[in-house]
Amino acid sequence: MKTVTTLRAKGVAPDLAAAVVTQSRLRAKARAKFGDFADGMLFTADGLEQATRLLVAALHARRYLDAGITALADLTCGIGADSLAFAGTGLRVVATDLDECTAAIAQWNLRHFPEADVRHADGLSLDLRAEGIEGVYADPARRVSGGSGARSRRIFDPRAYEPSLDSVWALRETVPAVGIKVGPGIPHDGLPDDAETQWVSVNGDVVEAGLWFGPLAPDGPGRSALVLRTFTDGDGKEHTLSRTVRGDDVVPDVGDVGQYLYEPDGAVIRAGLVGQAAAELGGRLVDPTIAYVTTDSPADLPPARPADSVGARAPIATGYRVLDTMPFGLKRLKAYLRDRNVGRITIKKRGTAVVPEQLRKQLVLTGTEEATIVLTRVAGNQQVLLVEPLGPV
Repeated sequence: MKTVTTLRAKGVAPDLAAAVVTQSRLRAKARAKFGDFADGMLFTADGLEQATRLLVAALHARRYLDAGITALADLTCGIGADSLAFAGTGLRVVATDLDECTAAIAQWNLRHFPEADVRHADGLSLDLRAEGIEGVYADPARRVSGGSGARSRRIFDPRAYEPSLDSVWALRETVPAVGIKVGPGIPHDGLPDDAETQWVSVNGDVVEAGLWFGPLAPDGPGRSALVLRTFTDGDGKEHTLSRTVRGDDVVPDVGDVGQYLYEPDGAVIRAGLVGQAAAELGGRLVDPTIAYVTTDSPADLPPARPADSVGARAPIATGYRVLDTMPFGLKRLKAYLRDRNVGRITIKKRGTAVVPEQLRKQLVLTGTEEATIVLTRVAGNQQVLLVEPLGPV
């Protein structure tokens, strides 16, 4: 408010002053997705929320390039995040959006790329053959406005996307190379049999799922998880590690808790590939319904300096050394932690209704030591695991 007041005192119109402050805030938030590019871009709150991270958008562009595509249509370009990556790699892009203001923002964001033709139009109305379009990309709207300044809300039913997934899927009859970004919560039931569905995580956060058809899915249909980790080396240079988990449904072994516990990356879990992760980690599940993998010996850890290592890959799980296990009970757990002088505790949970913050208050810890516990089901029974974090693997 202070900035708005200062601008108004200098004679700037109230609406313009408010818009300037809003863009400043959005640009600061957008740096997490766009880095330095954010400083020269315009945003809307909803557009930024749905916009693809530049790192992931570049991987989208790579799919089209690898498939031999030279011209594509971005049917729902929003603020132009994906089109920015497409045009930046030399692809000719026809980018459309139904909202006139959003299309104008995309046009500004793509102003440096003559390869991008931004239009205020319904992308589904494009004559793809006449436009010379070889590939199609869509990021359907998954939010609806709350109205009167209220926050927008997410749409989880793919049939309610705008445009609907059915109408975009149908385009593969005209252009086989179709890619569709969807929410990571999309259910497995109803996924098209002829698509690769890939869930993507960046630094532990599951950011999207994508449906890839035809030449954009060179490994064929199925489910996969792409795990990305970024880091900066000692010289300030940024690096990205990646790892793809893919495979048929693997039925993993289930057994007793071993000396080590691993929590698979969220993209692996969303893709339903925990069994595949267990196989790669050389472990078994603690319960058939819980996404925790346990082993009797430590899984291979990634190199300490991945930038210096040939073939370094992103980790697919976070590891813990198991120090102790016991049945869950508030009185038992409270006494156990008190005897070990624990005062600060990290609580992880999976497959239990316990609320960590409520449990933390009930424990009334006053010691000086730290501890990490995992609340979960083991062979159908509620258990507490005292663990020591080991890091990614």
